Amino acid sequence: MQQARKLGSWQKLGLPAVLAAALVAGACHYLGGNDNADMKTVTVTRGDLQKSITAVGSIEPKDYVDVGTQVGGRVMKIHVEIGDRVTKGDLIAEIDPTVYESTVRKDRATLENLKAQLDQQLAESALAVTELKRNQEMRAADAISQTTVDQADAQAKVAAATVAATRAQIKAAEATLAGDLANLGYTKIYAPLDGTVASQTTLEGQTVNATQSAPVIVQVANMDVMTVWAQVAEADVSRVTVDMPATFTTLGMPEKKWHGKVRAVYPTPVVENDVVLYNVLIDVDNREGLLLPQMTVQVFFTLGEAKDVPLAPLNALQAQRDAGADAYKAKVLTNQGVVERDVKVGLTNRSMAQIVSGLLPGDQLVVAAVVTPAGGAAQGGPGRQMGPRL
Repeated sequence: MQQARKLGSWQKLGLPAVLAAALVAGACHYLGGNDNADMKTVTVTRGDLQKSITAVGSIEPKDYVDVGTQVGGRVMKIHVEIGDRVTKGDLIAEIDPTVYESTVRKDRATLENLKAQLDQQLAESALAVTELKRNQEMRAADAISQTTVDQADAQAKVAAATVAATRAQIKAAEATLAGDLANLGYTKIYAPLDGTVASQTTLEGQTVNATQSAPVIVQVANMDVMTVWAQVAEADVSRVTVDMPATFTTLGMPEKKWHGKVRAVYPTPVVENDVVLYNVLIDVDNREGLLLPQMTVQVFFTLGEAKDVPLAPLNALQAQRDAGADAYKAKVLTNQGVVERDVKVGLTNRSMAQIVSGLLPGDQLVVAAVVTPAGGAAQGGPGRQMGPRL
């Protein structure tokens, strides 16, 4: 009984102290021994990095011709359809030639009439020259007066002038005939280059008027080489140069990348909703025929690239601008704790950086520590308490 009373007294006196000591030890372990678990880290990896400028654009054929007519009239026949492949010299369309054929016949008749007049005038001129010579001989024999000789000389000169005028009229008639023959030839419209019929503006049977402008019948485009018209923002256009490599994707095939080079940077801007954009042209091989006019594309202009290099997220690095543009610091989680290292970077884009020195693939970089508000739940899980309050 006495021993039981002693045990009860020890329990009454020692149990609260033991419990308090246990709680203090648990709280210290929770708060002090779990620092690494409250740190967010990222891993240095190895891979490829590319720095680029992004733009949106559309596709057009590099070489195309709006095939029109130089003469007016009714379109009798169109020999092609949209999508047809044509070769240079193929017949595209025909304009009603009736009026032009009539004009050519009239020109030829006029020319024949002038040539007949010339033959007559040549004969008259020859006769006038003969009479002049005869009168000169008779005047030498004092058989006729000088006045008769002068009249014969004048008639010979008039005949020669008439011949010259008629010859000039013949040249003019020949020029008119040549022009009207050309117009007659223009009633047949031929393909000016090898390509594909991209569009058709005029319908068969339609009447076209070529007085002020050449009406377009069809558009023939060579789609073996396409041109991307990319609109680059004014903040980026100064970094885009001729022959710079570029890649782009289309909406229909986002997984496929096309490659090309910058052909031209146009200096005249396009202003849309107060945004200044500049057209940059990129030529690309399209012999597969997968690219079509007016396709929307997303373009990437390559400013630099590095392959198979150590990479780290930029948000895990702290810039040291006073030590140079490529100088950074990083906090590395090791077995001995967090160690700060000097890091040198190379190529960077908006999210990643190439590591030149200071870090190796596999290193764990501390991004940020978890901050837990007093009395709230820690980031490790909902409802987790800070520990017993002593």
